[in-house]
Amino acid sequence: MNIGSYTFLVARPSGGLGWWPRIGIGALFVGVLWWAARGAQVSFGELGKGLPWIGDFMGRMLPPNWAFLDKLIVPAIETVQIAVWGTLLAVILAVPVCFFAARNLTPNVVVYQLTRQLFNFTRGVNEIILALIFVAAVGLGPFPGVLALAVHGAGMLGKFFAESIEEIDQGPIEALRSTGAGAIQTIVFAVLPQVVTAWIAVVLYRFETNLRQATVLGMVGAGGIGFELVGSMKLFQYQDTATCIAVIIAMVMVADYVSTRLRAWIQKGAR
Repeated sequence: MNIGSYTFLVARPSGGLGWWPRIGIGALFVGVLWWAARGAQVSFGELGKGLPWIGDFMGRMLPPNWAFLDKLIVPAIETVQIAVWGTLLAVILAVPVCFFAARNLTPNVVVYQLTRQLFNFTRGVNEIILALIFVAAVGLGPFPGVLALAVHGAGMLGKFFAESIEEIDQGPIEALRSTGAGAIQTIVFAVLPQVVTAWIAVVLYRFETNLRQATVLGMVGAGGIGFELVGSMKLFQYQDTATCIAVIIAMVMVADYVSTRLRAWIQKGAR
């Protein structure tokens, strides 16, 4: 029986224990939720009390100061540039290493585990922490943001690339190996044709994510429109803040539309 299937969840239980195992799992699940709520201090009552303050803050942001748009053109372009280069460097860092993190291509367990843990480490450190480290290393500006997105993105992309390799059909790989093909030939002619479409789709999605993250990294001195956003909030220019938020939302919407169209075009061409 497939535990992950919907049938398992709704089918009548078999065996002498009946429903008790599922009741126990459900009780454990509820207990974990309660434990997490206690630790996170989840309180919808406090949220309800704070709603008037949220309304007051939102009211101060309206109407947006559209005259502030002139100052946001260059930072908005800079944010896109940070996302582009952060994504590009992440791909450059992830691709050569991801093959060692695929179990079906790496017979050496030590190499496999070390590569996996490397990806876990790089994606386990938040982009803001990485940006702070790189700001201290190379100074303020967009370049620390690029480096932060590249390092974190390499871990995320590397993990996905390796897992997509592990899911491919082994037939072409075994056929090439039986003819005496080397590792590079096997990767080029048997692995890449099966994963390149999925890789491109996830790279486009990662670009969307980087675009959103680039706006946040500006808050710690890594350039982009986030720098203007935090500056307007510190000066209590909330109408300028609203304009920054509107521009960020517009940028994300455009990036989502473009990447969605590109993914659809790529997947259609792959059929």
